[in-house]
Amino acid sequence: MAPTTFQGEFNAASYLVDRNLVAGAGERVAVRTPARTLSYAELSTEVRRAAAGLRQLGVRPEERVLLCLPDDVELFTAILASMYLGAIAVPVSTMLTGQELGKLVTDSRATVVLGAAEYEANVRAAVRDAPDVRHLVWQGGVRDPVAGLDCHSWEAVASADPAEVTAAFPSWPDSPALWLYTSGTTGTPKAAMHRHTDIRFVAENYAQRVLGVGPRDRFLSVAKLFFAYGIGNSMFFPLSVGGTALLEPARPNPQLIADRATADSATLLFGTPSFWGPLLASGVADGAFSTVRQGVSAGEALPARMFHGMRDRFGVEVLDGIGSTEMLHIFISNRPGEVRPSSSGVPVPGYEVEIRDSSGVPIDEQGVPGELYVRGDSAAIGYWCRAGVSREVFLGDWMRTGDTYLRNSDGTFSCLGRFNDMLKAGGIWVAPAEVEDRLLEHPSVAEVAVVGVADEDGLDRVTACVVPKQGHGVAEDELISWCRETLAAFKRPRAVVQLAELPKTATGKIRRNVLREMLAVTVDSTEPAAVTTVRS
Repeated sequence: MAPTTFQGEFNAASYLVDRNLVAGAGERVAVRTPARTLSYAELSTEVRRAAAGLRQLGVRPEERVLLCLPDDVELFTAILASMYLGAIAVPVSTMLTGQELGKLVTDSRATVVLGAAEYEANVRAAVRDAPDVRHLVWQGGVRDPVAGLDCHSWEAVASADPAEVTAAFPSWPDSPALWLYTSGTTGTPKAAMHRHTDIRFVAENYAQRVLGVGPRDRFLSVAKLFFAYGIGNSMFFPLSVGGTALLEPARPNPQLIADRATADSATLLFGTPSFWGPLLASGVADGAFSTVRQGVSAGEALPARMFHGMRDRFGVEVLDGIGSTEMLHIFISNRPGEVRPSSSGVPVPGYEVEIRDSSGVPIDEQGVPGELYVRGDSAAIGYWCRAGVSREVFLGDWMRTGDTYLRNSDGTFSCLGRFNDMLKAGGIWVAPAEVEDRLLEHPSVAEVAVVGVADEDGLDRVTACVVPKQGHGVAEDELISWCRETLAAFKRPRAVVQLAELPKTATGKIRRNVLREMLAVTVDSTEPAAVTTVRS
């Protein structure tokens, strides 16, 4: 496949914002939140104000600006302003603890950190020992000083004279634009480095050629902007066609999303199986999504019952697909009106996929499982300062996804799970080793193995198999509270299983497949015998 190239200068923020002004769409609504609505003309002014303010702080091209903010106008404009300046936007999860966030601040070598007042404790802890941070900017007002840092309010920074930045930085298509942290296929947090051109590629190939998005569409996403999935849904896709992004800063729940969809006449609804399931079990009115013309799902394989439930109850066809942080968005997807339930669909235009065996040899036979490989021009150029892992994942034009797939007789592809021991909780990667390390710090725990145990919909739930030290036992509240101190909520075990010993190979490796099989039987058994399950 010949690579797509764009000649000359290209700045993704200008592509998303300025291009709409040139097209005469300045009065069209660009973004709407519960508190504010901005037209494209107003968004352009806000972006240039923020860019001017960041420049006054000394932000230079290709420096990192790390953002820990809720999904609102401030985060939206800060991401665009960073790219507009030629700097690198690094939106990070607001669910991380201060210790976890601190690792990303230090790793990224960000010079400027933007934090929301509601996350003050975690942000302050994160920047305390970060050697490269010079400026700490608070959204929601100036906070108490942090030793060694210049502190500012976002309101002041974003009020700079927009005339000081009259045009986007003349970046190239291959210039760095966006870093997104992922645990991905190898466990430790690492930044997937994306170029300006990657943003246009996913918007034009998936959003426009698969979803058929246009200027009248209103985009509502359960996934937040710090996810690759979410930033595509809520920024790249709507702005690429002059549509409207509907941002929701609050934690999503079925009634909240239904209310937003109704109030703002959402036409596209992006979710995950961990949202569709509770939605179907909720008391949300059947007509709540009457304006939605298309649903989209990613993060985990969509169970067939959820596809049928959404279509039959709410009249919303949900397209399942697979994407990744490394590829920026979805690269295999079902098509409107052509859904095969329990499959991810077929490759998105601009992408090729292969299924390979453990030796990396392509598997041509239908129905034979192997690891999924993908190539396309939205692939990250690698992981920041992770040469070894980059060489394992990015193999020339191809990228190893770490997912086990097979090709169906109709040409669609179906997911069978992970090719290694990584698991997903609520659509977010969880590294077993990270949870295990925390549990092993507990004085009562001798050994532990964390695995994913499928629920009735086949979705992973983080389960800790614990061997207590001699003379000790494990207590539900104590172990869950122990994990809560340093781990994000989605990483904490949802079940704790006490075992006398862990199954191991002759060389001492834990047999996680045996644990998964044993726990699957135990969950269905009315007599768990020697296994005690403690629910969180």
